[in-house]
Amino acid sequence: MGGQYRITGDKYPRMRRRSGRRKFAFVGVASVTALGLIGWGSLQLIDIYTGGGKATAADTKADCASKITPESKDAVAAAALAATLPKPGQITVNVLNATPRSGLAKQTADELKKRGFKIGDVGNATAAYDKKVPGAGILLGAKDAERAALPVLNTQLSGAQLKTDGRAQATTVDLVIGTGFKTLTKKEDADKALTVLTQPKPAPATSKKKSC
Repeated sequence: MGGQYRITGDKYPRMRRRSGRRKFAFVGVASVTALGLIGWGSLQLIDIYTGGGKATAADTKADCASKITPESKDAVAAAALAATLPKPGQITVNVLNATPRSGLAKQTADELKKRGFKIGDVGNATAAYDKKVPGAGILLGAKDAERAALPVLNTQLSGAQLKTDGRAQATTVDLVIGTGFKTLTKKEDADKALTVLTQPKPAPATSKKKSC
């Protein structure tokens, strides 16, 4: 070549095409990224339509636990107690007078008999209680009577103290009349209290859609 620029020597520069490796690498990375995004999106859709897998199970347990309220616990406990309560006709009451007033034990025993209770001994209280019961009275029975006969009898005398002793028979209890005794609870009020005790309100219903 003439002019200002000349090529000297016996080696000439060669013009080569750019390698396609970079292009292929870029395409590969882009493809992997696209596939990853598609897979992630599919998993999100599955979670939406199936309820979220393990997270939903945990939420379900939390929801079930939150439904166990103090009110429902009380209702269940009341229902369990009601199932073990005897009827008045299954309870024998010994009516014992611990006051100076005469004839009080017989009057009380007669009224309890009208209300369906069986009557055992009627008379004065023993020396351990005579003139020593300041309140309305004491309802005394076996340990097993604490959640059976005693609560039933307690509906007939509000303000009475419940106590247990070592007797074996759970359906035979004592009503020791105290100096603060005036009269038994009015029959209509006693009947209502007995109904509430033996027929408690059912526990609140839970949703049928979730199994706890």
